[in-house]
Formats: sequence, structure tokens, C-alpha cells
Amino acid sequence: MFDAISRRRGHTMTTHFRSLLLSAIVAPIAAMAGAAQAEAARDFDIGAGPLDAALVRYARQAEIQLLYTADLVDGLRTSGVTGRHAPSAALDRLLSGTGIVWSRSRPGVIVLRRAVDVRADLTDAADISEVLVTGSLLRGAGETPSPVTVISRAEIDARGAATAADVLTTLPQSYAGSATPGTLLALNDAQGSNSSLSTGVNLRGLGEDSTLVLINGRRIAGTGSRGEFADLSTIPGAALERVDVLLDGASAIYGSDAVGGVVNVILKRNFDGHESRVRVAAAQGGAEDVLASHLFGKGWSSGSALLSYEYQHSNALNSADRPYTATGDLRPWGGLDYRNIYGVPANIARFDAGLGAYVSAYAIRPGADGIARSPADFSAGQSNLYNRREGMDLIPEQERQTVYARARQAFGDHVEISGDVRFSERNYDYASISAGGLYTVTNANPWFVSPNGSTSHLIAYDFGREIGPTKRTGRSRSFATTLGADINLTPDWSLDLYGSWAEEASFGAQENQINTTFLNEALGSIADNPLTSYSPARDGYLNLFGSGAANGREVLDFISQGYDRNWARSRVETVNALINGTAMTLPGGPLQVATGFNYRREVLRNRGASFKSGLTPIEGLTRIRDREIYAAFVELRAPLFGVPNAAPGLRRLELSLAARTESYSDFGSTTNPKLGVIWEPFEGVTGKASWGTSFRAPALTELYEPVQIGAVNLASPTGSQLSLVRLGGNEELQPEKAKSLTVGFDIVRPSGLKFGASYFDILFDDRIGRPASSNLTTVLNNPALAPFLTFVNPSSSAADLALVQSYLANPAYLQPGQYPATAFRIILDGRWANTGELRTRGVDFTAGYGLDLGAHRIDLDIGGTYVLEYSRKLTPVASREQLADLVGFPANLRLNAAARWTRGDWSGRLGVNYVDDYRSLKGVKIDPWTTVDAQLRWSPSGWRLLEGVDLALSAQNLFDETPPFYDNPQGFGFDPANANILGRVVSLQLTKRW
Repeated sequence: MFDAISRRRGHTMTTHFRSLLLSAIVAPIAAMAGAAQAEAARDFDIGAGPLDAALVRYARQAEIQLLYTADLVDGLRTSGVTGRHAPSAALDRLLSGTGIVWSRSRPGVIVLRRAVDVRADLTDAADISEVLVTGSLLRGAGETPSPVTVISRAEIDARGAATAADVLTTLPQSYAGSATPGTLLALNDAQGSNSSLSTGVNLRGLGEDSTLVLINGRRIAGTGSRGEFADLSTIPGAALERVDVLLDGASAIYGSDAVGGVVNVILKRNFDGHESRVRVAAAQGGAEDVLASHLFGKGWSSGSALLSYEYQHSNALNSADRPYTATGDLRPWGGLDYRNIYGVPANIARFDAGLGAYVSAYAIRPGADGIARSPADFSAGQSNLYNRREGMDLIPEQERQTVYARARQAFGDHVEISGDVRFSERNYDYASISAGGLYTVTNANPWFVSPNGSTSHLIAYDFGREIGPTKRTGRSRSFATTLGADINLTPDWSLDLYGSWAEEASFGAQENQINTTFLNEALGSIADNPLTSYSPARDGYLNLFGSGAANGREVLDFISQGYDRNWARSRVETVNALINGTAMTLPGGPLQVATGFNYRREVLRNRGASFKSGLTPIEGLTRIRDREIYAAFVELRAPLFGVPNAAPGLRRLELSLAARTESYSDFGSTTNPKLGVIWEPFEGVTGKASWGTSFRAPALTELYEPVQIGAVNLASPTGSQLSLVRLGGNEELQPEKAKSLTVGFDIVRPSGLKFGASYFDILFDDRIGRPASSNLTTVLNNPALAPFLTFVNPSSSAADLALVQSYLANPAYLQPGQYPATAFRIILDGRWANTGELRTRGVDFTAGYGLDLGAHRIDLDIGGTYVLEYSRKLTPVASREQLADLVGFPANLRLNAAARWTRGDWSGRLGVNYVDDYRSLKGVKIDPWTTVDAQLRWSPSGWRLLEGVDLALSAQNLFDETPPFYDNPQGFGFDPANANILGRVVSLQLTKRW
């Protein structure tokens, strides 16, 4: 890990404040002058043991900033240093015999490198003054009371993963049940906002919108139709340094959304030379993946610059490529048959009021020529079952490109200016569920046949075999730029000014849909329209009584011109100022203070177009919503006991306090504190605890989403009841609020044994949701949802009739003229509301041990999460539901373990991933899933032509374990939240550095 503290905290820059920011940067440059400070001796107390842990203590005791990568010190030990020494002399003693040397890149900043690599300080490390320590604003050693998991670039490569997103979504603390391409395509993403096929991260299962994602400590623009979560696929992997995962609430530091935790993606700041990377991978049946990248950088005495480019192309994987996803009939695996009556050959449908659904009255049985021509070609009470998901892709085809550029320049010893630019574009394409529905056919259609003499029938039909599945395509582009200044005001105080501008623009389309106006013309249900290019008398009438080959290309092309298209643009602009330094010296060490101000503006634009009915597309209005946020924040760290005044049982005791107040232009203000303590009773044992509050601000769409009113039949014990459903935003929303507690400890023994555990408890209240409209199948049977229902009887009450008529007359009503006002019995409020409560408790744990066996080095580690409670109250009056170990929610136990081997130029890794068993909603056990990953790596040395080459052969899910069977109502026999259908994935990666 990087044992350092940042003097930069990332947010973003506003156009409004650009001139102000530039003025603030230029003025200190003109005023500053530097003078080097003489190095003074200090007291050091660092025992023998692992070098990594010793360097953490050194940075804290020397009050300097260190930068190094985890693999640089991995497995190394030191004899320690005690007594009074100059910091440079103490560091020399710590590093003696390790093969590591140090250099000072600027006052107070030290970079470690291998003695044999004259360029490593720039190749593998960034200037520590700019490296962010996630979870704190303070300068000093990078240790916070909150638990932080660090995923280095080397760790991502060792796992055989293509991107950081692949690793983050499989963390034990992450729940991948929403906001991923896999869950969306498998029709299991209940959030409904991932319109750009993005990849989010959902820590603690609190929702992807409750995990804050930063790049270099700065907010990025939101993705999807609601702009409520961050897309991990925009990360420029070629320039990736590491990813920090803060497993604790952090609104006192970062503001909104940091409830489940924070994912901070740290990109390289400096690089000297070139690095090229090529990776190819494939799974059985498809999903071939090719990734290529190049990184170039140059450093000089007072600055550096770098440029990276990455390209990735992934092929699709179809549902037909796996037997348990191919047919929709899961009976061979012990499940149900999820095929339905919408198919070809079709069914004559009728509404069953008791079931609240349409069922088959007659199955159409075409004759030998493929067409039903007489009443004898129907079977009463029978059904033709069809899989509407036939031919769907479960992994999309995607093409992604990212570019990242950064430059920095120091002006003397006191001022450094830096800036970066990041661009990403991703295009996707996949086959989705086929077009179909209920269509009325009358005797005006020459193909019409009735088994009972009726003049019209309602036909349940699917066009998948004739026009194929619907086609989903889209594009997501993100752009961000930053500019900042790091100013040393005095030896103890610094001022950081920076701003950034980030935007994501997405487009998504679903083509090959049915235009019902054109369909009715082709059926003969409406007159031939001279304004269309089609004439049924000339081109043929649409035949819904065939076996899938009865219609010609002309009629099929005419009716399948329908589409939905959506555009979204999300933007975040921020200016941030942070003052950081030492207020005074306490007996245990310096009292550090950080305080500052932040301004942020969020903008979301949405626009849509639909052509599923009518002669011309319906163009939706562009909706622009924005808000401004002003924030003030402060953080203190008080070392009550430290090296100067250590006592028995009190080798170190630090208290920390942070608070942040944010004022929103749309809903008001919120203040969130956080308290923390670090206690080291003796060397090698550290206890940590933190408590704080966090919040998530309502998304702009949750506040301002346009009202929509529709009609739906709701099932009840007495039959189906026609209901009006009102959807839309709610400007009365308040932020979601959370209280978080973490308590843990870390043990590091001289033998190399490491162990840590952390208990977490999060109470998440005032959850924003749509409990009634999200539970339409059970809303009439759930007393907790009664406040969202208004029962009416327009036939006998004039007031009720007037109320219903007001809804029907509203321009937002989507089905005018379809139902009379007297037919409605319920009005359902399905708008966003502050209503729910969620609580989760559990334990995170890690353990590791390293040993040398002659020329071999073995490192073992294991990490996991055990969920003690994951419970929910859907509304304030609802009973509490225990949801842990239930499908759709986090499993109670997830583990990752690995064994690493190194010998000379060769290394290997064997990893094990485990998800414990859990239950379906019917109480049926879903078996645990264990997969094994393996990698063999060769990094030749002493070969002139192969210098800087790294070759890795990897296999994920080495033994090709099939996901545990889950009787999924979507007709796919697995749970995409806890497993994937790729099976064994073999990859080969070649990296060359020069």
C-alpha cells in the first residue's frame, strides 16, 4: 500500500469559478519564496519486523511523506531503529540490507525505489504530496480509524482480471445485484436506472447510489437515466496506480453518497518511460475479450507529464450458449417452466380475474401448410408455450476507449501546479427480449379464424422468430479535466486549491420494436393509411394465425419500425480549497488540522423519443435540472500518546474528529460528524474505532421526475381491481440518513503473521424509494403499504368520480379513452418518498502469512465478510424483515483466499472465491459456489532482449464450475448477483516496460 497522506482532496471545478481559481493560484506564486530547513534529530522507536509496518511508523514519527508500492516491500524485513537520529539516518538504518534506496523529490517528500532501478521512483510511484489517502484530509502517515482495503495494479494483474471493475464487483463487501451489465441483461436489476449499461459498485448492499466513487479523490459525473451512481468502466486502466476501498461511512469527509463506503481510484501522477500491455481472453461459447494499452511518461527535476491510452473490445455471450439459460424451461434442473403464452404459434387469450393475468383460452394449431384455417385448428384450454428470451444476450458486446493525460510543474520549493484530462467512450450492442404482446384481430383480417364464431379475438403473439430479438445499442462518453495548485505557506502549513469539470453523456436505443399503429393497419383493424408506404391490399395482411413463417418481409419490416431512444447528460462542477497543517504540538505529537470550503454544481439533462405508435415519433422535452451545493469542513487529529510520551499500554493513542456541513439549493442543509480513535497498546497490535453519520442527497430525478399516470389491474383476494398509478418525483424529499459504527483491530507479528477484524453496524433511515409501485403484485395484501392507497367508488360517490376524472384529464395520463372513470377502484401513489429503513451488521476479517522456503517465497492471505444482520422496514409502520441470505440481497458469507509463490523470475497465484449458500424467495436452498483462479507469471531478468517483459497466463474459474442452480422467475437458471455464466475464462497478458 502507499503509506502516505495526501495534501490534495479531489472534488471538481466549476466554470463559474474558473477565473477566481486562476487568480487564487497566481497570487501565491508571486508572493512565495522558499528556504530549506535544516534537518533536526528526532526520537524513533521502531522495532524489528516486516518492513511495510516499520515504514508506516517511520512516516508518522518523522512527520514526512513516504511513497512506495506494495510489491516493492512485500516480504522484506528490517532490524528496526531506536533512539535519537536525524530522519535520513533513521531511514538508512531501516532500509539497510533490503536493496531499497530513497530519494527526496521535494521537501518533506521521500520516494523509495529499488537500488538497481534508476528510474523506479518515477516509473512505479507518484509524488506523495499528490497521492490521496482515502478517508482523511490530513497530512501525515496514511492510517485512519476506518478500515481501508487497497487493491494495487499488481493485484489486479495477479487475479487475471482485465479491469479494476472486475475486481471491485467481486469484493466480499460488495453486492453485485444491480448496476452491472450482467444483472441488467439477465432482467434482474430492479433499480431500473442503468440505461447506459454501466458498472457500479454496491458496498454493503446499500445501493450503488450509496457508494461514493472518486477518481484521484474527485467526484465524477453520474451515469444512467438518473445520474445517481458512477460508472467504473470509465477508469483509465493503463494509468491505474491503485484503488482504495474505504469500508465505512464518510460524509464528514466527502459529503453525499458516502454511506456504504468510498471507492477512490488513484491514477499515476508520474511515469518515466513506456509501458505497453496486451491481454486476450475467452470463455467457452464466446465473450472473447481483447485489451491493449500504452503508457508514456517523462519526468524532469521540477515536474513530469504522462499520457495513456487503452482500448478494449468484448464479444457478446448469448443465452443459447448455456443449457440452463437457453429455453426458459427449468424443469430439468428441478425448477419451473417459465415459458409463457406469448409466442408463435400463438394463443387466443382471455383475462382471468382470479389470477389477475391473461391465460390461454385456445391454442392455435396451424395445419400442414403452417397456417390455421378452420375451427378445427384450435385446442380449447390448451397453451402454446414460448420462450420470449430466446436469442437474448446475457453478456453484451462492448468497445471501450480511454485516454488520460497529466502534467505537473513545480515553481521553486513552495508551489506546484498540476492538471489532468480524462476521456472515455464506450459503445455497446446486445440482443434483448423479443417484441410481442396482446393484439386484437378482427374479421376484417382475411386470415382471421374463430373457434367459437366470435368476430374478434385477443391474440398473445411474439415476433421473435420472424423479426428476431429487439436490438439494444448505445454509447457512453465521459470527459473530465482538473487544474490545481499545491502551495506550501510555511514549513507546517499548506494550501491546496483545485477545481474540476466532469461530464458523462449517454445515448441508448431499443430498436426492432412493434409500432402498434402500423401493426393495426397491417391487421386491417384500421383503414389503409395513404400516408404510409405500406398497403395491406398490395403488400399482404399480417397473419397472427401461423407458425412463424406466414408473413412476408414487407409486412414485417413495416410493423417493426418501432423504437425507444433516450439521451442523458450528467455534469459535476466543483471548486475546492483546503488548508492543512499543524496547529500545535501536544505531548504525544503534532495536533493536525485540515479545514476548507467546497462549491459544487450538479446538472442532469434527459430527453427521449418513442416511435411505438402513431405516424411520427414522439419527441420528449429536454428536461434540465440543476442544483448548487456549498460545503464547509474540518478535520482534527490529536495524538494523546506517541513516541515522545509513550506509556505501558499506551504506545500510541490518537483521537480524530471530522465534520462537514453541506447546504443544497433544493432541499436544505445537513451536517455530519465523525469521531475516530486509534489505540496501539504495544508494538504490533492496533485497535481502531469510528462513529459517524452519513447521508445521500435525493437524486435530481427523484425530486423532479415528470409525473406519469397509468392504469393497471392489481390482484387481490377478491379478484383484480382496476387502479390508477401515479409515478413521478417528489420535491418534498429529504436526504437519506445513516449512522455508522466500526470497531476493529490489526495484529502484525514479527514472524510475518497478520490478522485483522472489523465489526460494522449501519442504520440507514429515511430511505428513498417507491414501495407501492415497486410491489404491485402484493400491494393490496400488505398492510404496511396502505398509506399509499386511496380506495374510491366513482359509481356511488360524486367526490370520488371527480377525483378520478381529474386524473384521467391530466395530460400525464398515458391511456386516454381506454377505461371509463367508473371502472377504477384504487388510486396508488407510486412517487418517490422517504419511507424505508435498513440495518446491516457484520464482521470483515483478513489474515495473512509469509514465509521463505529456501529460494521460494510463499504468501498466504484470506479475507471475507460475515453478515450478521441485513434487515429492512419497507415503511415506518411495517414489520422488520430479515433479508440476509435471501436471493436479491447479500449472502451472509463471502470469502476470497489466495496463495502466492515466487522464485526468481517465476511467480504464481492460486485463488479461491466462495459464496455461502442462501435461499430463494420460496425458501429453497441455493447451493454455495466455490471457484478457483490460477496464474503463472514469468518476468525474465538478465535477458537483454526480454528486459522489462512480463508474461502472465491466467485462468478464472479454473475447473469451469457451473453456477448453483436458482429457479429464477426470469427463466435463467442462475443468480447473476452472486455468480456469472462465463465459466472458465483463460487469458494471456503481455506487458513490456522500457
